[in-house]
Amino acid sequence: MSIQSVVKLTACLVLAWILSVTSLAQDNAPAGASGSQSSGSQNQAQPQDSGNLPQDSSQPKQPDKDPAQPAQAKPSGTSGQGKVEGTSNDRLFYTLPDFLTIQGKRLPPMSVGNKFKAQVVGSFDFIEYPWWGVLAAISQADDGDPAFRQGWGSYAKRYGTTAADSVVENFMVAAVFASALHQDPRYYQSGKGPWTRRTGYAISRIFVTYSDSGHTQFNYSEIFGAGVAGAISTYSYHARSTYISTPTNPHEFIASERTFSNVAQTWSTQIGLDTITLVVKEFWPDIHRLMSKKRQMKQQAALGGKQ
Repeated sequence: MSIQSVVKLTACLVLAWILSVTSLAQDNAPAGASGSQSSGSQNQAQPQDSGNLPQDSSQPKQPDKDPAQPAQAKPSGTSGQGKVEGTSNDRLFYTLPDFLTIQGKRLPPMSVGNKFKAQVVGSFDFIEYPWWGVLAAISQADDGDPAFRQGWGSYAKRYGTTAADSVVENFMVAAVFASALHQDPRYYQSGKGPWTRRTGYAISRIFVTYSDSGHTQFNYSEIFGAGVAGAISTYSYHARSTYISTPTNPHEFIASERTFSNVAQTWSTQIGLDTITLVVKEFWPDIHRLMSKKRQMKQQAALGGKQ
């Protein structure tokens, strides 16, 4: 993973933390996660534990159902249902869209239309626009794509390529390839066991996923989708070789960014970032509970001080 990618990820987490703190300060309740299917809050118990409610003794007892079978989970209309059927309302740090992360039993397979709709909702979420601006600013400061040079026009080019990279990769992995290969683009949190086990589980999801029929498969959508997205990004809208004028060299040659090595670097970087993101998704419910607990303790302390 390149240094620039590490800087981008760090900036992502810092920005998310700032926005989450701001959100908590403005709202007395963690509304951003209260309706989330994967927030780790108590609202998850309602749809998931509905089978534990007392049953009429006149009705035959239903046998225990295998959580690996998608037909056994409620498809929609439950607490925390996202804008697209089969998704959640979750946001990492109350801000970053995380609508394809699910806590609990497997849901029925998503239709092709819903896989694409989920990407439209997530990829063009309001928070993505300023986030692309942050990434473009980092690229500008790092002189990424040096053929773009510097200035506001160059920043606009970097903003456009950053946005395109994000959207193309999201759609290739979770919509195009997931639909063509009949794979489930959602991430199901483990939430069980020690942190080492959960971390290993999250990392493994880069290579293992569910098919629409409920079987575990190699995650072709992630691996091949990220590769195709990297190729599209590299060979379509990134800079070609050119000459630029600098104070020390009026005819400085800038090599083309459209090379196979750049495709490989983009692919490996995206896989690395997606892996780290999955780990964050796995532990976000724990982070959410910790943040909520600290906020409640501060509120209680403030109320105690006023008495």
